[in-house]
Parts: sequence; structure tokens; C-alpha cells
Amino acid sequence: MGTERTKPGTGRGGEPGSESTPAPAPPEPDIRTGEPDTRTDAPDAPDAPDAPDPSAGGPETRTAPTPTAPTTSAPPTTLTTRTTPTRLQRLAGVWRRPALRWPKRVASALVLVLLLPPLAAGIALRVNYAGDPGDGTYTRNRDALWMGHAWVDGRKKDADVRALAARLRATGVRDLYVHAGPLEHDGTLPVSAYPGARWLIGAIHRELPGVRVQAWLGDELATEGPVGLRLERAATRAAVVRSAGQVLDAGFDGAHFDLEPLHSGDADYLSLLGDLRRVTRSHGALLSVAAHQIDPLPSLHSVGAAVTGHPKWWSQAFFGQVARRVDQIAVMSYDTALPLQSLYGGYVAQQTSLALEVTPETTGLLMGMPFYYEDNMDHHGSAETVAAAVRGARLGLSRTDRTRENFGVAAYVDFAAREKDWAAYERGWVR
Repeated sequence: MGTERTKPGTGRGGEPGSESTPAPAPPEPDIRTGEPDTRTDAPDAPDAPDAPDPSAGGPETRTAPTPTAPTTSAPPTTLTTRTTPTRLQRLAGVWRRPALRWPKRVASALVLVLLLPPLAAGIALRVNYAGDPGDGTYTRNRDALWMGHAWVDGRKKDADVRALAARLRATGVRDLYVHAGPLEHDGTLPVSAYPGARWLIGAIHRELPGVRVQAWLGDELATEGPVGLRLERAATRAAVVRSAGQVLDAGFDGAHFDLEPLHSGDADYLSLLGDLRRVTRSHGALLSVAAHQIDPLPSLHSVGAAVTGHPKWWSQAFFGQVARRVDQIAVMSYDTALPLQSLYGGYVAQQTSLALEVTPETTGLLMGMPFYYEDNMDHHGSAETVAAAVRGARLGLSRTDRTRENFGVAAYVDFAAREKDWAAYERGWVR
């Protein structure tokens, strides 16, 4: 799919060319892999030589007297005091006027309203990241990995599968979400989109017995613009259901759906999930979805919808409704715009707790972790790290449901992962 970035939010799974030779970082919104900029301070200037110390002995340095010019008496200078007020003084005078008493109180209140909630939220997230995860909060061997389109379009070979198997054998990865779409805006799926599916599924089952290969399908929804897939159309939903049956007939072990931007409370989406689950169950396959994050504050999605027209979060109640209709639900717990690891980790801990509270034990819950690096307004690579995501997930699990077995983490995405991302996952979660 060219150099298109493939976030679960886009439903498109192309990756930049060959994964063995990373391409130069394309302009936004493509993934830009690589290390964060490393900046070093300029070297300190050399210290000036110390002046000779007369008390240290040795020849004394003498200076010749400086000739002075003859002076003439001058009349004394009279100092005048400046009486013109400065701009700051004039502003201070205006600010002290009694007529501005109420406007000043309103302005002060607005400052408090704007500053205190973010400050309080930051403190709460930092506190949420404190403490130690509970014993036994490690992989349950139910983790997942999002994988790009190259695995089914002919670019990958048997050697690539063997290398992948060697990487995954010592991990807890059990499900592979392999991009087999995207769906067309009418819900259909061309068979030509995944010509190598049967080869891949057979090779994975041979090299990694017990690992399931799910078809990752998605598309942009027309919820915030004129173009995209329209869930409100019954014909479109019916086409999506047929597309799911199509990939299951091709041998996939499940269908993984990522439709965005998906607004909280979408009844058409819930109806679609009911229809999809009947199809997956008839094939003895899995139904899984990529999910939005949950309101960190009650009804925050409503505020986002009213102010920006883009509600980033789902309500906790809607998340629970979705979780009860699927076999797996993977939270896209990244792209948070948080600037510090401690805040991001605390946020993941909170998201984990909120999700656990409403996800049935029979449904697999996975917390997403970023196996990619970007630095923009949505994602600060130095803050949203694998280590912080794993620690946050363990803290949330420890505090909410430490013995939950149907729980894991999901890594996004294989073709952008660095060695340090795999190492942080294995060190913090696999052990």
C-alpha cells in the first residue's frame, strides 16, 4: 500500500516498501522510524587563566602608574527624577481601577478553570503510575501483534516466516492481526487484496503451532466527513458481513475489525457486531475489534464531540457493550499526546482498569502498546514507550483484576518495530 501509515485507526495496512530495508521517513502521517534526536550541549569554554597570587612567592608583578590628565573644575550636575510612567506602570494602574473588580474576578476564575483540571489530571496520572505491579502480572500467552499487508500480497517468503517464528517463539504472542484489506467504502472486499493468505496461514500454522492468523479488515467511516464507509446503510453492513465470511472461507482463524472514527454509542456498529459474530461462530472462528480509548473523565467524549466534532473516547458503558459482542477487544492505548513517560504509563494503567471493569471474563482484553516511533502533537515517542505501556498495563491489572487470565498486550506494528521495542516487551512483560 505504498508508504501509507497503517494505524489501527486508519484500517489500512501498507508499510514502507521492503521491511528489511527501512525507507526514509515520509512526511506525515507516515510512520517515521528511527531514534529520537540526540542533542549534546556545546563544550564548555576554557577557563580564563588565574591571576598571579602575590602570596605564592616569586617575582611580584608591578604595573606602571597611569598618567592622568589635568582636571578642571566643573559645575555640579543636577540629577532629575523621571516622572513619565512606564508602560508596565500604566497597565498596573489600569488593573487597579475599581471598575475592573468584577472583570478581574471573572478572568481569574477562567484561568483557574483552564489550568486546574489539566494540572489535577496530570497529578492523578503521575500518582497512578506510582507503586509496584503485583506478583504474577506477566504474560498469559494471549498477546497479539498487528502485521502489515506485505505478508499476504506476495512480498514475504518462507524465510520471512521462519524469521518471524524465531522472534515469536519465546514471547506470549498467540494472535496475529494480518492486514488483508482495506474494505471498499461499500463494505466489499476484493479477493485480489490478499492473494498470499493461504500460503501465510499454512506457513504460520506449521512454524508456530497454536498461533492464530486473523484477517485485519477496516476502513475510514464517514462519521466526520463526506467520504467513507456508512454503517447506517443496511446494504453496507450486509456487505461487511459477507466480506468477513469471505476471509474465513480463505482459511483465516478470525476476522479483526478496525473501523474509525467510530463514535461512542453507535447503534449501527453494535448491530453489525451481532451479525458478524453469527458468521464467525458458524465458521468456528474469532471476532475481534480494535477499540477506542475510554473516557478518562465521565462524559469526556461528549465534550470532545461538542467542541471539536471529533470525540476521541468511548464511554465506559459503550466499551462494555462492544466487549460483550466480541471474542477479543484490543484497546488502541497510544497516540495520547501526553509528554512524559510517567503520565503515559499512568494513563495506560487507568485505561486498563476502566476496560477490565466492563469486559466479561470470557472476552479477551488486550492493551495496545506502540511498536513504532513518532514525534508529533498526537504521539511523543520519548513518552509513549513500550516500557511505560507494559508497566501501566501491569499496574492496572494488579489493582483491578490481578488473576484475570484472558488478558494480554497487543503490539502495533510489526514493520515499524525496533529491536529495543521487542527487548522492552520481553523484559517487562514476558520475563
